[in-house]
Amino acid sequence: MRTLAEDLAEAAAFHGESCPGQTLGVRLARAGLERLGVDDPHSRQWRKRLIVFVEIDRCAADAIMAVTGCRVGKRTLKLADYGIMAATFLDLGSGRAVRLVAREEARALAPRYAPGVEGKYEQQRQAYAAMPDEELFTFEEVMVDVPEEDMPGRPLSRIICENCGEAVQDRREMNLYGTVLCRSCAQGGYFTRLGP
Repeated sequence: MRTLAEDLAEAAAFHGESCPGQTLGVRLARAGLERLGVDDPHSRQWRKRLIVFVEIDRCAADAIMAVTGCRVGKRTLKLADYGIMAATFLDLGSGRAVRLVAREEARALAPRYAPGVEGKYEQQRQAYAAMPDEELFTFEEVMVDVPEEDMPGRPLSRIICENCGEAVQDRREMNLYGTVLCRSCAQGGYFTRLGP
């Protein structure tokens, strides 16, 4: 496993800056990997065996990707945006999963671990690098059921939407009164078409 300093540098390079959320994300990822016994998440052994569910779309998500090697495009990083500084690490081989949540009280402990550091964010960044895992996170064993269509690997299906003609993969289509549609045609999407 890389050192904390190496992971912090990798995460900052990936994210474009170093900040308290990055440091927290790096520590969260390292603690999750340690609890599952993953020593090198970038190795061939773990490439499609480790899945991470990230519960926030903030700086920590980039740090978790940098440390674990999990990616949305590899289907090994899942964003469950609950707005919570948390992540669940799942070993597909054993079925074991651990969820870590950042402790809110860790912010208040920053002066104890980085005394004399000017600026709240810099103090938090340095403190989060030094605090013990138990003061930064809560840990719980959880059960995660990953549907077949969400697993890493090749797409399971490819269906054409009968309304817009776009291809829908991995059972994301919807059957509405006997018509096969993509989700945006069936439910409305995040965008509005401006033309035919």
